[in-house]
Order: sequence, then structure tokens, then C-alpha cells
Amino acid sequence: MNHLYLEIGPKKVFACSIDWPGWCRVGNSEDQAIEAFLTYEPRYRVIADRAGLPFTPGDPVITEHVKGDTTTDFGAPGAIPPSDHAPVTETEATRAAALLTAAWAEFDAYATVAPEELRKGPRGGGRDRTKMIAHVTEAERAYARKIGLKHKPLKSPEDLTTMRTAITETLGAPSPGGAEHGWPARYATRRIIWHVLDHLWEMQDRST
Repeated sequence: MNHLYLEIGPKKVFACSIDWPGWCRVGNSEDQAIEAFLTYEPRYRVIADRAGLPFTPGDPVITEHVKGDTTTDFGAPGAIPPSDHAPVTETEATRAAALLTAAWAEFDAYATVAPEELRKGPRGGGRDRTKMIAHVTEAERAYARKIGLKHKPLKSPEDLTTMRTAITETLGAPSPGGAEHGWPARYATRRIIWHVLDHLWEMQDRST
């Protein structure tokens, strides 16, 4: 069984897995969001395999509906469902850290072979590879503040490694479910992994 919540904005809907953080897709309706979500199962399997986790998600079951906002319509899962405030056990935290590490590894590996100039979107937009990498890492620096971690602008690969290690250690530890710095651990894990995967998949799609 694959537990999902739907984040319903004024114009867009996100379908997000509660069990598999980062597996979130958007659509113009609930049905479209769920359909998009399901089509990405093979792509998420790559991440689960890299994390060393058995991946048998099963049929989707909607367990929560949360109200979205302009962030949802912009294209990011910005609402925090009530279930994200549940405590995180040691087993869950270890699993989350493995998926987070796998998402970064897959993104970094593909970024080394992707062409610098990526295919433009239908309106001629979209970041090229170097700018996309910078966008992802700078977003992580902003996300880190939501879990109490502050880092100066990244100037070297070592700086990025240091920051990601701190994020992994924080989200890889048990949590009571609070959000004293802005985000509970469950939401932070999902949002960070989703952002990495969203741009990984975009980079893959725009490389052809």
C-alpha cells in the first residue's frame, strides 16, 4: 500500500507519497496528479534501488487532503500535511537519510554527463545544466535554514559536501515531529528530495 496525500491549490494539485519521500507529481486535477504520480514509479525505483531499499509501493491510497496555495500553483509542494508532525523513529530517519543520499548521488552522477546546453521548453525557457545545478544547491542552502542549519554561500565542492552532511545528519536522526525552525523533519525530507528529483528528471528529459 502506498499512502498519498493530495495538496489542492487553486489551479494545481500535487499527489505526494507519504511512504516514499520526494515522489510527488503535479497535475491540473486530482486525477491528473495521481496519473502523473503513477507514471513516475519506474523513475523513483532507481532512487530506492540506489538507497538499497526494497521498492514495492503497491496501490495508491489517499489518506489526506491538504489545502495548497500559490506555491502549489507555482509548481512546488508547499503545504505541510498533519501527518508530517508525527515523531520520526530511528528506523524511519535512517531510511530517509538513505533516500536523500541516493537522490543527491543520482543527481550528481547525471549532472556530470548531461550536456551543458539543455533543450529549451516550448516557450524557449529553462535553465542550462550549470545554472540548474547552482539552483538546486542554493535551494538546499535555503531549505537547510528550515531545519536549523545556516551555511554561508557555497564556494567549493567541499562546502557543498559539508552542508549536505549536516542536512543528512539532522534528518537522519530521530525527531519528535516539531517544527521549531520552520519545517518538521518529514516535510523537510520530502521537500528536499522532491526538489532534487524534479530537476534530475527535468535534466534527463531535456538532454534529449
